[in-house]
Amino acid sequence: MTAQLDAPHDLVGIGIGPSNLSLAALAHGLPHQGAGELATAFYEQRRDFRWHPGLLIDGTTLQVPFLADLVTLADPSSPWSFLSYLKHKERLYPFYFAEQFHIHRAEYDAYCRWVAGRVPGLHFGHQVDAVRWNPERDLFEVDFTQLDPAGEAEALGRTHTRNLALGIGTAPHIPDPLRPLAEAPTVPVIHSADYLDNRQRILAAEHVTVIGSGQSGAEVFLDLLRARPAGRERLTWLARTPSFAPMEYSKLGLEHFTPDYTRYFHSLPEPVRDHLVPAQWQLHKGIDTATIAAIHDELYRRTLHGGWPDAVLTPGVTVRTAGRVATTKVELHLEHTEQGARSRLTTDAVVLATGYRERPLTRLLAGLDPYLRKDSSGRPRIDDRYRMILDPSVTGSIFVQNGERHTHGVGAPDLGLAAWRSAAILNTLTGKEPYPQPPRTAFTTFGLEPRPEPHPRPTVELRPLADHA
Repeated sequence: MTAQLDAPHDLVGIGIGPSNLSLAALAHGLPHQGAGELATAFYEQRRDFRWHPGLLIDGTTLQVPFLADLVTLADPSSPWSFLSYLKHKERLYPFYFAEQFHIHRAEYDAYCRWVAGRVPGLHFGHQVDAVRWNPERDLFEVDFTQLDPAGEAEALGRTHTRNLALGIGTAPHIPDPLRPLAEAPTVPVIHSADYLDNRQRILAAEHVTVIGSGQSGAEVFLDLLRARPAGRERLTWLARTPSFAPMEYSKLGLEHFTPDYTRYFHSLPEPVRDHLVPAQWQLHKGIDTATIAAIHDELYRRTLHGGWPDAVLTPGVTVRTAGRVATTKVELHLEHTEQGARSRLTTDAVVLATGYRERPLTRLLAGLDPYLRKDSSGRPRIDDRYRMILDPSVTGSIFVQNGERHTHGVGAPDLGLAAWRSAAILNTLTGKEPYPQPPRTAFTTFGLEPRPEPHPRPTVELRPLADHA
């Protein structure tokens, strides 16, 4: 292994998704506490930036406005904003006349690629293997493997840093009953994350089943429906939720994705937070109303000349078990929650729109385990500044990006909070306030505790926000 013994970094980021790409963009050019610029490096095992490539279906859009780019909500003047990207591509006027508040997913992916190709200090094709704390040097040691274009090990390396930012994101979730089928190649049982790579194979199947009631499931079902002939759709859409429900998108409902709500959620006791997250599924796991309308319109259009489309949409269903029928079909054993009834469905292909789970940090942080402070469920405790709570002997900080839903709520993976979280991290890291943040961001007051006034009078004494476990 080659050891890099030159000056340590101020910050090393592990993973380059939108969260850490936002952090890298906002960190670019910031002054160090001493002299010079903040020294940063970010590592990603993939060869280049990829944002949900399997779901960049034609016509699909983000569920957040274009202002929820990597930087704008922290610094509208940043050279890394979406509008700067459009200007660079000479597309400002077409975008202006398009009057689109929600941009195409493929366009967001292209914008992020543009930023990733220009912000310095991003190292793709580098897999971080281990992280340790060196108490003699008061630094984190980061071991990595440099990968060749085929993904094979090419060289080993080590770097040192005063602070870390974990942005390793989420991984596709496959329910246990379907895992053996997904791992066998004979019949296509794929996660929606791989949909576009397998689209032609799925379309060729005689009967297709989509499982999952969120936005991804709706978009895959709509794409399949549009591609199949009227009267011979042969589609089934199953969901565990009691209905194919719209996402909460009212103006006040959206205030659950503000810094105000994040602070409120973080202040709640752990059992209350654990109860709230699953109860708020419709804030982030529902379907946008435009997609629901498009599905209904497509189904309705197929009734104009009489008859019904050969499509079955059934909510309130769980898959108990699954197995193969010969080598070309899958049999799903279903249970309807409300009826208590059971049934079987034979299908030729399955698309699992069953969501994502936070990637576990256990292996990556094994060398730091003695220093980590955990909650009653064994999860890292994270303070209100997105720092893991560590043993006091560790002088550096480990910041968490999109891995703190249990402490910061449903807004953790939301693109609209990425820039604000990055700004909060950099304000803490620099000990200054390069990105001033407003004290109030919502009309809703989420608790009974009075909030500070935006411009407090001198006679009013405000209690500072406390760090919470």
